[in-house]
Amino acid sequence: MCDELICRCEEVSREEIEAAIADGAVTMNELKRFTRAGMGLCQGRTCRRLVERILSEKTNTRLDEMQTSSYRQPVRPVRSDLITEYENNLMEEQ
Repeated sequence: MCDELICRCEEVSREEIEAAIADGAVTMNELKRFTRAGMGLCQGRTCRRLVERILSEKTNTRLDEMQTSSYRQPVRPVRSDLITEYENNLMEEQ
């Protein structure tokens, strides 16, 4: 079986995801903890749907019945100059 890469940021393969499911991961959050899939730079924006499909297929759960994964901020990419500008404004106010 070829190692199909699902999460490019964390280099998690389909085989690793399926092994985690076989070991008892039944939610997206558990899969994240077992494999780190969806925890990289893109925060799952690239791989989340693929991981959800694999989980759905292996657990015989419909996608609309699955518990959604939790996400950390920032949910969207933020330019570093905006963060710096915000911090500078805070310092000026003090």
